[in-house]
Amino acid sequence: MLYSKKQLHNRQTLIIFLLVLLSILACPLMSLAQTQWNVGISGGKQGIESFNISIGEYYKVPNDEVVVIHKRGIPEDEMPVVFFLAQRAHVKPEVIVSLRMRNMSWMDITLHYGLSPEIYYVPVKVKHYGPPYGHAYGYYKKYPHKDWYKIRLSDADIINQVNLRFISEHHGYAPEQIMRYRSAGKDYAAIDYDIRQEKYQKEKYNKNKNKEWKEEKNQGKGKGTDKSKDKDKDRK
Repeated sequence: MLYSKKQLHNRQTLIIFLLVLLSILACPLMSLAQTQWNVGISGGKQGIESFNISIGEYYKVPNDEVVVIHKRGIPEDEMPVVFFLAQRAHVKPEVIVSLRMRNMSWMDITLHYGLSPEIYYVPVKVKHYGPPYGHAYGYYKKYPHKDWYKIRLSDADIINQVNLRFISEHHGYAPEQIMRYRSAGKDYAAIDYDIRQEKYQKEKYNKNKNKEWKEEKNQGKGKGTDKSKDKDKDRK
């Protein structure tokens, strides 16, 4: 079937239009998918930055210092352990990092400063501790409190216990809730980021509600004033 030049031109124009339309529709969907992946899994770059800020706020250290520790080779979920031990041992974070870089375990560093595994215990209101917390709480449950100094926790146990305390106390969340987030597969940077976003949305909502309430209140006062003026006119 032969087409005239005009028909061919119209078909080409239609095809180009459809391709442009598809590309426009696809961009927001790709962006949304990427955003959902970043927030749900690790928070992406924003999640890591948020995590660093939270560490600085909680341990009261400059954000630059947190970044430097990370650049020295300490994984993000282990950075809270550095500052936690530095505070407990009354040494600079750099000293803890140096020991860690010598392949010392977190338990070895703990004992090096005469600290007890008791410092990693976080009181919770659950009887069944899901992964990855069951191992550490199994030890605390097995030994009498007076014998907790005998407990030997793995690196993973200490990382989980320190982050559990840090995030729950910093954001005012029940540790049981943080445990549920972690058991669902979220890393600590993602948990911190999601909580920050949730708190931001709540604050924004409350701020808007207060603004609306004040506006309604002011409008009510204005109407009341107009009614009183009308009554005065009627009396006259």
